[in-house]
Parts: sequence; C-alpha cells; structure tokens
Amino acid sequence: MRPLIVNQIGPEVTAALSAHPARPLVREVAPDREPWLVSDADVLITGPHPAWLDAPDAGPSGWPGRLRWVQTASAGIDWMPRWMLDGPVVTCGRGHSAVPIAEYVLTAMLLHEKRLDAISIRSRDDWTRHALGTLDGRTLGLAGYGAIGRAVAVRARAFGMQVAAWRRSAWAEDEAPGVSRVGSLAELASISDHLVLALPLTGATRHCVDHAVFEAARPGLHLVNIARGGLLDQAALLTALDKGRLGFATLDVTDPEPLPDGHPIYVHPRIRLTPHVSWSGHGTRTRLTEQILGNLTAYARGETLRDVVDPARGY
Repeated sequence: MRPLIVNQIGPEVTAALSAHPARPLVREVAPDREPWLVSDADVLITGPHPAWLDAPDAGPSGWPGRLRWVQTASAGIDWMPRWMLDGPVVTCGRGHSAVPIAEYVLTAMLLHEKRLDAISIRSRDDWTRHALGTLDGRTLGLAGYGAIGRAVAVRARAFGMQVAAWRRSAWAEDEAPGVSRVGSLAELASISDHLVLALPLTGATRHCVDHAVFEAARPGLHLVNIARGGLLDQAALLTALDKGRLGFATLDVTDPEPLPDGHPIYVHPRIRLTPHVSWSGHGTRTRLTEQILGNLTAYARGETLRDVVDPARGY
C-alpha cells in the first residue's frame, strides 16, 4: 500500500517525498498544528515548534493509531513528549547540520581570540596595535562527541588545536584518533581554553554545566553552547563570568527560547548571544531531505531505519 505521510517541515520535503519511488500520499500541514493528531497517517515528519509546548501529558485516545514511524528534523528530541516514543519508531535528523554548526564554533573561537569586532577602527586616532590570541596550541574541549563533535574536531586540528573530549556513552577502542578522552566534565573544563557543549539534553544532562564545573574551569575559559540551553545552569554561568572564573561565553541556545525581556544574558558584556541559528547554512535542508528519503526507501522495503532514537537514552 502507498504510505500516507503527514509532513510538517515544508514544501521542499513534500516535493521530494512525492517523487519517491514508493509513491507515498503526502499531506502537508502547518507546523503549528497539533502534530500528534495523525491517527490516520503511517508516517509523521515533524520538528520542534511551540505547538509541542501544549502537548498533553499522555498520548491521545487511540495513540498511535496507524502511525509506524516518526521522523524529526532535529537531532535532539528533548522537545518531544515521552509518550511519542511509545509505539512508532522515531528517527532524528542526526548529523545533517554538523558542518554549519562546526563552522559556527570555529567562527566563535576565532572571533574570541582575534577580537576583530573589538579592535576595528574608525579613524586615524584609533590606530593602536593590539596583541591578538591564537587557536594554535590551544586546547579545545568537546562535551559530546557525536557528528557535531567530530566535525568541530576535524576543523580545530587544522588550526593546530589540541582536542580533548568527554561523553557519557562508552568509547570504541579505535574511535576518535588524536582526541584525548577525559573522565568528567569538570576535568574537561579544567584543561580547556575553549569548551564546546555538543551534548543531547536528557534528564541526566540537564544543568550538567553548573557551579562545580565552573569552579574547576581553567581561568579565562571560553564556553560555546550550540546544543541546548538546558545543559547550562544560566545562573551559575552569570556568577562565573562576574567572578572572573569564566572568560567569555558564546551562546546560540538558551533556556527558555527566547529569554524574557530584561534577562541579564542579553546585556552581559562577556556574552555573545545569537538566536539559535548555528545549524543553518547552505545545503542543510538538502542533507536533511536526503536523510528522510533514505529512510523512506528503507521503510518501503521493510528494512531497518537509520538514526533511530533510543527511548531509554533519549537520543
């Protein structure tokens, strides 16, 4: 039978799905429509949206109906209610944004070291020489070593950086050549000049970057968060910056998003805040579409899908 797909992530994906050899029936719906009301569909393609904030605490009556597969546009599923994982296979958009996110991270680190925004001049009177920093020989700490961590590591080594990493899951013996593995997040902070958060947000990682981590941090540490705002204890961050334990923070994510008006993160002189855009870049949507089409081929053939979320781990 031709599968019925409900798509909430845009016409580009609808067009690609409609042209697939499986000849699915594709129903495109707005992203703000309740995405769990799809009992007549076989497949749901969705992504993070404020509508999920109104999701019920339990699955609606008859859940999941015919639904057999849920594909998300994002790598993280922290925005999805737990009951969505009960029944259908859930696959995520793991890795399709790794390259633009890695470029964002390198840009943030270079801007921090070279300070081009701070030393730009407007007149002859401003002509003053400044000592600039470097990435060469600096230590990059990666909290998390999935697709994003690997993409950042490759680019950082090209600049002569030393790379260390910590993650909660086990390492394969031959995984991550040239990367030093450390035993805790606090240890990673203690040896890093730049610390990048690239972890999934789960119950175990919420606020894992806290006062204890900042107390252990190497003085002057530059923190870069491109993952989820909930990884970071924001009150602890502000305290660490004000006490000089932390040098600077580049944040592309916050908790909540956006922050309420008047929040001190907006105006702190040692925070650079961007509106959750590190994932965006040329080819990102194309890579996601190719990911989805590959899984649709597997689905139509009855084969195992790729990038399946483990409900127990939450990613």
